[in-house]
Amino acid sequence: NLPSCDFTTCHIVNIAGWIKAFLQKPKKRTNLSGRSLNNAVESPSSFSLPPLVTSSCSPASNLAVSPKQVSSTSQVNTSISESIRWSKLYDVCICHNEGDLEFVEKLVSYLESQPEHFRCFLQPRDAALGSAIVTELCDAVQNSHCWVLLITPKFLTDPWCRYQMHQALTEAPMANGRTIPVLKDMDRKDYPKELRCIYYINVMTWETSFKQIKETLIRYLQELCENTSKTD
Repeated sequence: NLPSCDFTTCHIVNIAGWIKAFLQKPKKRTNLSGRSLNNAVESPSSFSLPPLVTSSCSPASNLAVSPKQVSSTSQVNTSISESIRWSKLYDVCICHNEGDLEFVEKLVSYLESQPEHFRCFLQPRDAALGSAIVTELCDAVQNSHCWVLLITPKFLTDPWCRYQMHQALTEAPMANGRTIPVLKDMDRKDYPKELRCIYYINVMTWETSFKQIKETLIRYLQELCENTSKTD
């Protein structure tokens, strides 16, 4: 029986060694989709912006600043860090008169349905009930990256709209692309004097103007990312 005992002992030793080696072998980590994470590089969450397309904006008379022209074929590979984007509650605040709400609701629906999922502040929807109007208007401006000013005849006669416009100009008087005037149902000569240093988007068709607004938002967010990365 001795040879049989030696044979069994040998096998037990071999099996024990194999088990030890197996337990020491690193296991592959996988995520919920089953993809291996062993070679993955962790990076902050971000949303990618599509290639920037040139938009044609109508300049006001005697403008000193010319808009940046970007080729429609140029590839912009910038990604916006979530920490930068989420530093403010909204990507854009829509400043408008309540009589232009139908147009504004279409704009907000368009922007929020885009791949970038722009976060829009729409006062009738997002203002806190019971809060003071002045407080809400100021908070909306300060908590938004960009401001769309829907300039219409009703806007110019609305003291709250003009107040919000002045708040935006005070917050960032010369920020390129941050204030976006949109001229609708108005003559060029009636364009507010306070905005004469800023190019505006002239509404011909809502589809075209919405696309121009989107491209302007993308351009500003890209420049914000680039400028922030340079200072880090």
